[in-house]
Amino acid sequence: MAVHMRYTKWGGKRHWWWSAEELGSDRFGWWFGSRAGTALRRGFEEPVIVRHDFVVLVPDEGRWIAAWNGPEETQTALYIDVTDKPVRHRDRVEAVDLDLDVIRLRDGTVRLLDEDEFEEHQVLYGYPAEEIAQARATADELLAMVTARREPFGEVGEAWLAAYSAAR
Repeated sequence: MAVHMRYTKWGGKRHWWWSAEELGSDRFGWWFGSRAGTALRRGFEEPVIVRHDFVVLVPDEGRWIAAWNGPEETQTALYIDVTDKPVRHRDRVEAVDLDLDVIRLRDGTVRLLDEDEFEEHQVLYGYPAEEIAQARATADELLAMVTARREPFGEVGEAWLAAYSAAR
């Protein structure tokens, strides 16, 4: 079944959206997959066509959504968006993107991205103080987990990606 992944910015402004297929669940949450050739759209911009398979984890607990990327044409192995609590419906997943992103490059480097955007959007969108604190705490926790390769950021996500890519 096709599931629509929909991110907005604070206040409901349309952000990234694409379609995925439901793969299953485990103790970490729900897994979805998208094939090479998937069109990702940001707002009303022209779509970006992804050249690699990727899998997405929507956690049962947590305020983030993670994507593991196939190796074709990308140096980013893992990309995690800090969000509000993702909401899973039968045919869609919705989350508010809170700017901060944690990535792991293929060489193992772990980085926190978009701190400047987060600072700017706190004022522009009027993030409540509790959302700011929660987003920072989530980013710090994710940085530690990804750096230490604590699951699901060790072998689990990579195994879901390998199984999905092999099932062509």
